[in-house]
Amino acid sequence: MTLKPCPVVKEIRETPEAIVVVLTGEIDLHQSPGLHAALVDVAARRPRRLVLNMTEVGYMDSSGVGTLVELLRRVNSYKGKLALVNLSQRVRGVFEITKLDKFFQIHASEEQAVQA
Repeated sequence: MTLKPCPVVKEIRETPEAIVVVLTGEIDLHQSPGLHAALVDVAARRPRRLVLNMTEVGYMDSSGVGTLVELLRRVNSYKGKLALVNLSQRVRGVFEITKLDKFFQIHASEEQAVQA
């Protein structure tokens, strides 16, 4: 899979059940455009399940949240499933304060996300 360079995308793995994107670092105004482009490329493959492993994401601002909301809309448009995995307490707090945890599937592990 060819992707535009994006420092916060550490790895992309494709399995029979899902595409897993491992993210790292801080997802902020400076990183969001590159992340958006990379995730649009992944979503264009129309995976049945798309899992974002956020174990190494220490910070996410509103531009990062907006990028994930847009991705959720794309994945929902073709009846796929998007799951977020291993959110730090800080990042999870952003989703809880904005009530977006009600719209995103959030799991403790990749295995749970793939099987959900």
